[in-house]
Amino acid sequence: MTSPPTTDTACTGAAWRAARAVLPSGHLDAAGCNVPADRTLDAVINHLHLERERGGYPAEPDLTGTRATLAALTGAAPGDVAFAESGTAAMAALLGGWRLPPGSRVGHLRAEYGSTLMLLRRLAADRSWTLVELPADADGRADLDGLRERLSAGLRLVTVPHIASHHGVVQPAAAIGALCRAAGVPLVLDACQSFGHVDVTSAGATAYVGTSRKWLAGPRGVGFLIVPGLTPAMDAPFPALHGHADGVPLPGAVRYEGAEAAMAARLGLGEAVREHLALGPAALHAHLADLGRTARRTLDGAGGWRVREPLDEPSALVTLRPPPGDSAADARARATRAGLLVSVAPAARAPLALTEPVLRVSPPPGTPPETLTALARVLSAR
Repeated sequence: MTSPPTTDTACTGAAWRAARAVLPSGHLDAAGCNVPADRTLDAVINHLHLERERGGYPAEPDLTGTRATLAALTGAAPGDVAFAESGTAAMAALLGGWRLPPGSRVGHLRAEYGSTLMLLRRLAADRSWTLVELPADADGRADLDGLRERLSAGLRLVTVPHIASHHGVVQPAAAIGALCRAAGVPLVLDACQSFGHVDVTSAGATAYVGTSRKWLAGPRGVGFLIVPGLTPAMDAPFPALHGHADGVPLPGAVRYEGAEAAMAARLGLGEAVREHLALGPAALHAHLADLGRTARRTLDGAGGWRVREPLDEPSALVTLRPPPGDSAADARARATRAGLLVSVAPAARAPLALTEPVLRVSPPPGTPPETLTALARVLSAR
């Protein structure tokens, strides 16, 4: 028997849904692209009207408030925030400008996101870095003793996806951050799947990479960096006038930014983060953990499909392995016909960890148990 979310966390989910006049039926893809609140949508539309009425540059907004709300997600300062057009672009800006000496050893997990892994391999080839795979357990969770040994052997940088795109395991970011700080090694935390989803404040990372459209439920087309540990070795790979003066980087994370951007989307992200903070991050995190547990218990074993994370993993990103004779693509097609929105994580999403595509289910706040039950029926019907 599946237990629904508790009353307290269900109230948080109900408040999240009440802020949205429209929700796609059967939406179970918050990890791909979540549903913005009405106030977020209004902020974007109102600024586009303003740009049309005044002209784009005269209407340029003061984004100090948006930077402050994003900084609050990690306890950083507004000047530590830089915008990009996606999480992938933010990661490229961060790592591409990091001046590590030739021969530097860079640690990463097998769960590393495909785009980041391609970037690391390109940088390693161009700059004579050595990539070091960090040990992990059978669930893909970082082995802290093994990490300690790798740090002692000499690493210049560590990158970790807090929650991977293809797997709902939550990495022990606080413990990883503590080990890296003790060793004097910078930690880059890919928090694209964790901002708005699980606690990030305890990680103490050198830099965080995030995106708007997932659990924060902001507009598409905005990514960001939060860099509280900026050092002279860190700069944009290509200097831009917006973030530099006479070729010298300006103080703070603005050095990673260009001047041209979708300002309306950045404003919308600020509104989305304000909604998240007003609802209460701890309450939302607890609610999403409840949803994830409900989803795993509802779906595991349906039609022979098996959940890949521990059933009690405190995340709402759920992945399932197909039984013989079925596939993630076929299951998604059946779900679409039933009015349910799920996604497929292809092997390229995590080429070191995946050997076949998996079905990804990520219920947004307030998802009713009946929606998950309907998906279980879809998985069983083939």
